[in-house]
Amino acid sequence: MDKECKSNLESLLQEAAKGFNLKVNSLNILTNQNPIILKITICKTNNDDITLDDCSRFNNPAITVIENSNLLNCSYVLEISSQGVSDELTSERDFKTFKGFPVNVELNQKNSQIKFLNGLLYEKSKDYLAINIKGKIKKIPFNEVLKVSLCTFKD
Repeated sequence: MDKECKSNLESLLQEAAKGFNLKVNSLNILTNQNPIILKITICKTNNDDITLDDCSRFNNPAITVIENSNLLNCSYVLEISSQGVSDELTSERDFKTFKGFPVNVELNQKNSQIKFLNGLLYEKSKDYLAINIKGKIKKIPFNEVLKVSLCTFKD
């Protein structure tokens, strides 16, 4: 399948998703499989979590769009899924949900001599990020924080 066909199919799926308050994040077509695999990753337009029911509910409309488009002339397997959970913490909800979890904090080298800090997520405010490093709370000004990611500690 060429890029134009994929783009057309993705546009059609995007239009169908709107009726379900969904957005198609990506369409991957694995042509090295027999039958080929169409992987559609969706998210909600209001940024709520995707459920299994959301994926299931979009299955038949997606099949209808694919079949009516006549862009595929072969058999295929359809997979509809969510983006999943990212290791990077970005939203206020992420910081509340993962309070107490181990995190890796990447720091801005211009403002700090340290590049990375590891600790347990303690608190996030509008001005700083606090992590617990071996029982001591370290407050890091947010202008020094580039990225906060979940990690695992190795003893």
